[in-house]
Amino acid sequence: MIEVYIDGASAGNPGPSGAGIFIKGNGTPEKYSIPLGNMSNHEAEFHAFIEALDICYQKGFVHSIISFRTDSELVNMAVEREFTKNKSFAPLLERALQLSKKFDLFFMKWIPSAENKVADELARLAIQKNNSEEKN
Repeated sequence: MIEVYIDGASAGNPGPSGAGIFIKGNGTPEKYSIPLGNMSNHEAEFHAFIEALDICYQKGFVHSIISFRTDSELVNMAVEREFTKNKSFAPLLERALQLSKKFDLFFMKWIPSAENKVADELARLAIQKNNSEEKN
């Protein structure tokens, strides 16, 4: 089984944001720190999930058992229910659901923040990348 830990973070709400993705269970663990630009923390959480789905798809994990782990209750519940009350998140959720359907065995699980430290650190690193790119 491939485990994918995801986290989104923002410095401000909205503010410079980043996605952190930690993939393990496929040999060598992989870490991704992706600057996202300015957005809210919740938007960053959705974008982290979308980025992770896209990476896993490009790596050919479609026939693997793949378990996504998030500390975002909002994203977890939205994916589980395939619905979000907030209309601004609806296009993000729709994109995530479209991508998730490409996988044979897809699961999402909510985990406490304490179990998602690697993804959180990667998301915060992405914010720093955002800030350094803006200064150049």
